[in-house]
Amino acid sequence: MLPLVLTDEEWDAVVPDETVMRPGAEALCARLGLAGLPLERFPEGSVPVYAVGDALVLKLFPAAGARDGIVEERVLTRLDGALPIPTPSLHQAGEDANGWRYLLMSRLPGQGLAPAWPRIPRPDRERIARRCGEALAALHALDPEPLADTLGPGDWPAFLARQRAGAVDRQRERGLTEEWLEQIPDFLAAAPLPTAPGRALLHTEFMREHLLTDPADDWRLTGLLDFEPAMIGDPAYDLVAVGLFTTRADPHLLGHLLDAYGRAVDPRLLMAYTLLHVYSNLPWYLRELKPSARTLDALAEEWFGVS
Repeated sequence: MLPLVLTDEEWDAVVPDETVMRPGAEALCARLGLAGLPLERFPEGSVPVYAVGDALVLKLFPAAGARDGIVEERVLTRLDGALPIPTPSLHQAGEDANGWRYLLMSRLPGQGLAPAWPRIPRPDRERIARRCGEALAALHALDPEPLADTLGPGDWPAFLARQRAGAVDRQRERGLTEEWLEQIPDFLAAAPLPTAPGRALLHTEFMREHLLTDPADDWRLTGLLDFEPAMIGDPAYDLVAVGLFTTRADPHLLGHLLDAYGRAVDPRLLMAYTLLHVYSNLPWYLRELKPSARTLDALAEEWFGVS
């Protein structure tokens, strides 16, 4: 049986510990009628995820993250067969002892796009970018209202107001220098944030780390994963992770992606959403992408401009 996990400290102690997790996962598999199948934990991720045999994946959420399990269950059910990139099909979902939730899903073929990226030829990267744009367009075209009882944040303008009020302090806590911090209030005040944006189902972390590809089939995208951070809000919010982690400040690739997506987006809006994103960490982005820009306006063009 898996132990109760209610605090960050318990999460840090229990979730990485396979001497605790594996027996609990094996016991759950037995209760699900999967006893005897090989069980292999994936090394990535903040929650335990196991390959069960060749065809299934078991994802576990402790009580402290149970809501994430409910969100992903609802979103996967809504998305089944709806996107041009496959998403896992949900076989079973429920609650186990001590508040743990589980998802038993189909295992999608392919390998991670992030580790494969250096080996992918430029023309295939451009085709992948276009495929990502098509998938995002399909995702954002779905009616999100059947999920509104589960997905936040509810009132989008109120959410942005809260994020804006804490934007400087959040970046300061992450180690952003005063050179950048002092620019944030004026930049956000002038940013073209919509007062009444459309409502769309958002992945919020659409990036190479959550995509699968098949090198034997012209690098076709074979999977889009990890929907527990999903939200409902302005479609442009989803393009932050795209620009930072999928096209990684490559204006040509972002141009292909947005052309397939079917919408041009003001780089200043995407920079504003970069600062307002729930996972925003501008110092880390600066270290990863190493821009030449020294102002937020110039950074917006460097990261989110297209060619």
